[in-house]
Amino acid sequence: MKKVFVTGITGLLGAHVVIKLLENGYFVIALVRKKSGYLGKEDENLRLVEGDLFSDFSEYLKDVNFIIHIAAETRQNLLNYDDYRKINFDAVVHLFSQAGHVEKFLFVSTANTLGFGNLSTPGDENYPWKYPFDQSFYAKSKLEAENFLLQKSHIVKPIIVNPAFMIGAYDNKPSSGKILFWVWKKKLVFYPKGGKNFVNAEDAAGGILKAMEKGKTGEKYILANENLKYKDFFRKVNQLTNQQPILLPIPDFILIFLGLIGDCLRFAKIKTSLSSVNMKALRIDNFYTNKKSVDELGTSYQTIDKGIRDAIKYFESKIKN
Repeated sequence: MKKVFVTGITGLLGAHVVIKLLENGYFVIALVRKKSGYLGKEDENLRLVEGDLFSDFSEYLKDVNFIIHIAAETRQNLLNYDDYRKINFDAVVHLFSQAGHVEKFLFVSTANTLGFGNLSTPGDENYPWKYPFDQSFYAKSKLEAENFLLQKSHIVKPIIVNPAFMIGAYDNKPSSGKILFWVWKKKLVFYPKGGKNFVNAEDAAGGILKAMEKGKTGEKYILANENLKYKDFFRKVNQLTNQQPILLPIPDFILIFLGLIGDCLRFAKIKTSLSSVNMKALRIDNFYTNKKSVDELGTSYQTIDKGIRDAIKYFESKIKN
């Protein structure tokens, strides 16, 4: 039985990755801050180890075949690049330094380190990086880690996966699932004019397993599915939850103004998710293609409807409890 060391298992994607690995016969060694933070099921092939991203992992990596590094700093309100770099780059270097004998080091990055496209020509793994994401501290820190790993491919075989915006169950914080609360149980919904690529977290986890098993050293694989305008995504949520709120577009000038306010607050060292970069991201079509992950890895994707249903069902169960 092959062993996999995984970080970030208490998050949306990590929870699904653990499930996929166990279902496919792997022994999983998973890093957690506290064992009580893991809300998944116990399994004889799952070992939880307590620590942080700068702990000494050498004891746990002795017989490990693969590393899947998911843990990341994803909050959008941090003020300095170093706030992201510590977790998204320094921690990657630390883990990689102890991974000399593993077969593959799989790094979970983000689609936003790659250039986006439009509906007719969505972005792929070769599209050049561009604004606004080239000004995102989060995306910058992820790309710095990607480049480090690719430069070290003679030591350990790195494979990079670039998930789009994930929706699904087990979103405990919630993280990306916050978008559902923009529209769920609302009578009036305001939506930006842009759009993005949505993918089921379950399918992204399946893509990670495929990349681990079939991925080529030094390659990047976008894990993405449906390119949707925010308006169309919100309509899906409404249809699946039997709601009929009024949908109203947010004029671009309002988002631009909010971005400038956020820039001023950040200059004053006040944490906020508002910024010109983040508001620009809401006004563009941030679209990608999954062709490479389908053709080369055999990754399969379900409609985002299932991801929405799974997320809503999960949030409802948490509310009841």
